[in-house]
Amino acid sequence: MSDVMTRPESGTHAASPLRSAHPSHPQPWHPEIRHDWTREEVAAVIALPFPELIYRAQTAHRAFFDPTKVQISTLLSIKTGGCPEDCAYCPQSAKHEDGVKAEKLMAVEKVLTEARAAKAAGAGRFCMGAAWRSPKERDLDTVCAMIEGVKSLGLETCVTLGMLDAHQSKRLRDSGLDYYNHNLDTSPEYYDKIISTRTYQERLDTLENVRNAGINVCCGGIVGMGEAPDDRAGLLATLASLPQHPESVPINMLVRVAGTPLAEADAVDPLTFVRIIAAARITMPASHVRLAAGREQMSDETHALAFLAGANSIFCGDKLLTTPNPAEHRDRLLLKALGMTPMTEGH
Repeated sequence: MSDVMTRPESGTHAASPLRSAHPSHPQPWHPEIRHDWTREEVAAVIALPFPELIYRAQTAHRAFFDPTKVQISTLLSIKTGGCPEDCAYCPQSAKHEDGVKAEKLMAVEKVLTEARAAKAAGAGRFCMGAAWRSPKERDLDTVCAMIEGVKSLGLETCVTLGMLDAHQSKRLRDSGLDYYNHNLDTSPEYYDKIISTRTYQERLDTLENVRNAGINVCCGGIVGMGEAPDDRAGLLATLASLPQHPESVPINMLVRVAGTPLAEADAVDPLTFVRIIAAARITMPASHVRLAAGREQMSDETHALAFLAGANSIFCGDKLLTTPNPAEHRDRLLLKALGMTPMTEGH
């Protein structure tokens, strides 16, 4: 028998393996930056058949980013515990019996030591978090010195300090701050089931103050707090309908901490979480979509699917504020196995 494939006889057509003969073969899809997403539209995106969802997410991702690059950040708690807020997910709230002790604001030089170590480990951005409702002026002086010091090391800077007014935002900008993190957490409708000490509008006001000061916005939410699927769509619709999309969108998987009201919350299955990542990428295609809290409980396969769905940023380090994070060597091995490498200078 000849090992050479024969051509079809004249007048016949061979089926191409690259073209579907099915009349409902999906048409090409193109991403666009919009600011008028409705909850219903986002819910429809989340519910797409998985192959179509990943196709759209990858198409959006590749239109704005190199899909083999991941932005690496390190997060340090510069002031731990004792927060007067009652966020149901947070072990740093003074209102929860979870064993996190209130500590004083770290010294500037100690923070810079941590920043140097983060840079040596491959981080391009250094994030600093303080458990405050809003910063006092004397504390803001110290934080501004931290920002200036971290910037001098050649790292991008990000802080999360609670609510900010316009004056505080401008002070942080003048110190060289690159990003401010202030999450919306969930949908407007579900928010009061999670937090009573700060309104949704106050969160939006802080985002506006930060944006008006010329600082990049880092804003996302948490999946797994008992919210309904409609609330997840509501969160993404709110973010994607801001006048300017956040430059960074962290999507957190709830870390259930003993002593907090959400310690017994039902876990979210990995595919549901990946769908939220994909929808964030599709609705905010030019933003960095970050895998944030909860990575410690995710398998390598879940990580790989999340990257395929458009995630392109992670926190690296053994701890995120007070909760565990995958060890740095695990992240390095995973990225190597996937053929992915760190971004440089956030791009």
